[in-house]
Amino acid sequence: MRPFLMKGHERPLTFLKYNRQGDLLFSCAKDHTPTVWFADNGERLGAYNGHKGAVWCCDVSRDSRRLITGSADRSAKLWDVKSGTLLFTFEFDSPARSVDFAVGDKLAVITTDPFMEQTSAIHVKTISNDPNEQTAESALKITGPRGRINRAVWGPLNRTIISAGEDAIIRIWDSETGKMLNESSKETGHSKTITSLSMSEDGSHFLTGSSDKSAKLWDSRTLTNLKTYSTGSPINAVAMSPLLEHVVIGGGQAAGEVTTTHHRAGNFEAKFFHKVLQEEIGGVKGHFGPMNALAINPDGRSFSSGGEDGYIRLHHFDKDYFNIKM
Repeated sequence: MRPFLMKGHERPLTFLKYNRQGDLLFSCAKDHTPTVWFADNGERLGAYNGHKGAVWCCDVSRDSRRLITGSADRSAKLWDVKSGTLLFTFEFDSPARSVDFAVGDKLAVITTDPFMEQTSAIHVKTISNDPNEQTAESALKITGPRGRINRAVWGPLNRTIISAGEDAIIRIWDSETGKMLNESSKETGHSKTITSLSMSEDGSHFLTGSSDKSAKLWDSRTLTNLKTYSTGSPINAVAMSPLLEHVVIGGGQAAGEVTTTHHRAGNFEAKFFHKVLQEEIGGVKGHFGPMNALAINPDGRSFSSGGEDGYIRLHHFDKDYFNIKM
C-alpha cells in the first residue's frame, strides 16, 4: 500500500475523523487549526481558524454540515463545514478534551479537564438547527470521575453516555439524569490511563486503548469485557473496521522516551488484529514517532493515521487485505 502523505499541520496530530459518507477526513492537531481533506486522494480542502490552543478532538454531524471541535483554549466550537464559518463557541473554565454528536445531531457531549479547583466534567449541550438560536446552557452536567476524562461518547439510542480516562475505569451514565449506571471492574478492565475509545457502527460494542499496552472490546450495555488485544507498547488510538472483523491499534513509546530508541524499537506502527480470534494479522509502518490518531473510512476500504511527526498517512487497502484468511 503506497500511502498519501498529508502535511498540513505544524505540530503533532491529536485526532482524525471521517464524515458519515466517507468522502471527507477531518484532522485535529496541537497547532490550533482543524483541517479538512478529501478522503480519496488526501487533497487539502481548507482549515477552521479560530482556536487559540491545541485542538484535542472533533466530530462531524451525520449530514456533514456541522463540525464541533474541543480545544485546550477552554472552548468547544461549532463550525459550518462547507464555508469554514464559526457558528458558536461554548466557553468553559478548563480545556475541552472530547466532543461527540448524538445520533440525530440535536445533542453533543463535551468533556472538560480538571483545572485549578475544577474537577473533570461531562457536559451535554443542545445543538440548535438555527445557529442564531444556539445557546451555551448545558442540558446536563456530570461530575465525579477523578483525573482527566479522555473520551466520552453516546451509547445506544442516545440513552447513555460512556466515558473513560485517566483513572482507567469505564463508566456508563444515564444521559437524562446523569446517574451512573455501571462501571468497569478492576479485574477485567485496564490497569492504566484509557487514551482512546471507538464505538462500533451499530453501537452494540466499543473498543478502548490504554497506556497499559492493551486494547479491549466491550459490550455497550453490560460493560462485559469481550476481547483483549495485547501489544508491546502504549496505545494512543484505536479503530474498528465496519467491513471486516478487524480492529486496528496504534501508539508507540512516549515522545520523551523516543530519542533514546531506534524507530523500529518504538513500535510506531498500526497493528491489525482479528476482532474475534484476537490474533495479530499484520502491521503498517511509516510514522517517525508515536501514532496519536487512527480512523477507518466508513466504507472499510481505506484508513488514515496521524502521528507525533505532524503527518497524516492515508492508506487505501490493496486486494490482498480483503482476502486474508485466518
